[in-house]
Amino acid sequence: MPDGLRTFRELCTQHGIAVTHQRQVLYETMQSMYGHPSPEEVFAAVKQRIPSISLATVYKNIHLFVESGVFRELSIHHGTLRVEMNKVPHHHMVCSVCKKVADLPDDELSLQTAPTILPGGFLVERISVDVIGVCPDCQARPN
Repeated sequence: MPDGLRTFRELCTQHGIAVTHQRQVLYETMQSMYGHPSPEEVFAAVKQRIPSISLATVYKNIHLFVESGVFRELSIHHGTLRVEMNKVPHHHMVCSVCKKVADLPDDELSLQTAPTILPGGFLVERISVDVIGVCPDCQARPN
């Protein structure tokens, strides 16, 4: 068995996911993508390898990967599902013009270590800061 398949099978076993060919191709495709892909971007890439796959199948499996902890959802308040591929602690810079999202290393913000429990008993799972602004590409465009 090739190492990639063994690794994917082990990952699925750890997270309680049934192994299928479509899921493996979806996972491999997402791992090869840069940034924070949307389901539509993943669908376009996966369709190159599995022409018969549907957008609904891609959405369903991305949600399964997120719910099981294989991937994280970028932010639940940006209006569209984006998947977090970077497992290193970091934050995000979001362009208010073009909506492009870029990673911002954790140490760039010099934040204090967050408490694990906040007032009212809110249990912290992770801290993710969105820095909203205008990216260099949009700044360079004429008004």
